[in-house]
Amino acid sequence: MADNEFGYTSWGMDWVRLAQPLKVSKPEPLLPRAYSIARNNLVQTDIENTIVRATIHRGAEASVTYLELTPLSAATITAIGKLIPAETLTLTDEHRAALAEHGITVKPQLARTDCSCRARTERCVHMLATCYALARRVDETPWLALDLQGYRTGATAASATGETGPARWTSIDTLDPATFFGVTTG
Repeated sequence: MADNEFGYTSWGMDWVRLAQPLKVSKPEPLLPRAYSIARNNLVQTDIENTIVRATIHRGAEASVTYLELTPLSAATITAIGKLIPAETLTLTDEHRAALAEHGITVKPQLARTDCSCRARTERCVHMLATCYALARRVDETPWLALDLQGYRTGATAASATGETGPARWTSIDTLDPATFFGVTTG
């Protein structure tokens, strides 16, 4: 195992690169705090298909971070299936290199991010800490890198048929107070 606590496999390093992109115009001052939060296991993640919800309790503060990943295309899933046998128990860096040699990109792409914190930015400390925590989980179980992008969960099939999940937000303008609160007028 390498000296890196997060991203010691090529699969996990993709998640570290979401927090620490190679091309930056200025240093990110939130990275040390995010790293510390993840290192101290303060990020509790709940994964459902291509959606990650992370709860972070730190002191008297609590935040919920939401990450939604772009699913892999059906063509990419088929190409990966041809290169990596279904009976493969653990993905290795060699599998990752083989995919790269064939021009298959499996780096995670964030479709949406949201956090309940006061920062109101896409790259808050909680989002960065969640990326580090996911890097650790992906390092331990590399299949998770593909599963988060819908490889074995079928997320691509639902998006191809046009089916979408429930809306994340409901505009208050669309609610009818009489029916919402169960009030009947006589």
